[in-house]
Amino acid sequence: MRLGIISALAEEQHGLIEAIEGPCKRTHGMRDYTTGKLWEIDAVCVLSRIGKVAAAMTAAILVEKFEVTHIVFTGVAGSADADVNVGDIVVAESLIQHDFDASPLFPRYQIPLTGLSHFETDVKLSERMAGAGQQFIEHGLANVISPETVQTFKLNNPRLHRGLIASGDQFIGKPGQVTQLKAALPALLAVEMEGAAVAQVCFELGIPFAVIRTISDKANEDAATDFMHFVKTVASPYAFDILQRFCRA
Repeated sequence: MRLGIISALAEEQHGLIEAIEGPCKRTHGMRDYTTGKLWEIDAVCVLSRIGKVAAAMTAAILVEKFEVTHIVFTGVAGSADADVNVGDIVVAESLIQHDFDASPLFPRYQIPLTGLSHFETDVKLSERMAGAGQQFIEHGLANVISPETVQTFKLNNPRLHRGLIASGDQFIGKPGQVTQLKAALPALLAVEMEGAAVAQVCFELGIPFAVIRTISDKANEDAATDFMHFVKTVASPYAFDILQRFCRA
């Protein structure tokens, strides 16, 4: 395995670069790709920046230039389900581009010439990621999240969910937006801005991939409040610990 690890924001990968043994940084396409050993796995870490095009470009370069064999995307997302709360973890089983609509030429959400609207993640990779996430919730969370942070964000009894994540080039921050998406996609658990683009690239290039997201907000009018504070104090340690468990599994 040569694992490509993508995040949109630097805070979502905090500590990973420092954990790489024998790091070597190469800049390509305005992005820094850091290669080396990450907990005994050959890895390449990179920030895609925000949005589907940025994520797709980054994933393609990881495969074509850095020859990764597997890709993991880690970061934050907004909840799209009443049972998915702030601090919960969602491991994708499939991803869809909620803002893609080529109808009437093709069915809504379907990506032309693929015949697909939902891109399924790799079963083995996702199982391994879900296992690492569950271990973190049960055994690691209390060690990396301060009691003050738990109280601030009400991180009581976080849970791990598996299912559908939707991506689009818009920040979902209004209840009406979630209501419309949920009506069209009843199985939807979370919304973000990159994962489905990475999924399409990996599908077309035959690369196993997984997507794991920490829920930062309920995709409502409060979504932007303390967003970066959440990423730094919650999502960042979540990602570091879970990826450590994943790489050592």
